[in-house]
Amino acid sequence: MHALSPADLSILLIEPSSMQRKVIRKHLAQEGINEVEEAESVEQAKQIITNHVPDLIISALHFSDGTGLDILNDIRHREGDADIPFMLVSSEFRREQLEQFKQAGVVAILPKPFTPDHLGKAINATIDLLESEELELDLFDVQDVRVLVVDDSRLARNHIKRVLSNLGIQRMQEAEDGSQAKAILENEMFDLVVTDYNMPEVDGRELTEFIRNKSAQSHIPVLMVSSEANDTHLANIEQSGVNAICDKPFEPATVKQLLYRLLNND
Repeated sequence: MHALSPADLSILLIEPSSMQRKVIRKHLAQEGINEVEEAESVEQAKQIITNHVPDLIISALHFSDGTGLDILNDIRHREGDADIPFMLVSSEFRREQLEQFKQAGVVAILPKPFTPDHLGKAINATIDLLESEELELDLFDVQDVRVLVVDDSRLARNHIKRVLSNLGIQRMQEAEDGSQAKAILENEMFDLVVTDYNMPEVDGRELTEFIRNKSAQSHIPVLMVSSEANDTHLANIEQSGVNAICDKPFEPATVKQLLYRLLNND
């Protein structure tokens, strides 16, 4: 089977500045990517996507007629096109401005200016999303692994499930928050819990503490997904008993390494 390479990708580049488009196209060409269509506004981008679905969308944040979030929300609600990988390129650094992109399951958030390493990693993550490579485990058949995915964002759950599905995991159940997850865990057995940190009522830390101290599945591996990466925050999460922490965006290569370590522990 032909392995997908960067040169095989079809890109939609959405950027209002012609100079920035030239810079980004130069970087893409250095990655071997030359099939690039351009748009400079939200409406133009939506029209292009209607006529031709790209393998990857690379978008700026601000446009004269809207934002990159408008584009992302539009494709996430298009039947058949909801899973298009989306990469944000922005000089924005404020958490509140970027959080919605992270929750929607973007493949990467690149700074302006970005480095070749930034772009290369994001392109590889895109290829990982578009291709399936089953995770080979010593102690499990990956298709038998039972996973509970917990996140209050439907879009984030969909992205997590897509990454896990590409690794061969088929038995997945969803919970919309920690409270619902607790009820599910009291009635069903799982091999892994993948949970968001920030959730209403019962957050990921409280859910993990429930698993460790009050459930019949106290030794189940817990992979915490968080978009907050300061040291104090991470220390608080670790104290709850999680086995591993993964940043948002939920990157396939990182997830594969973490799951191999978590599920091969006996």
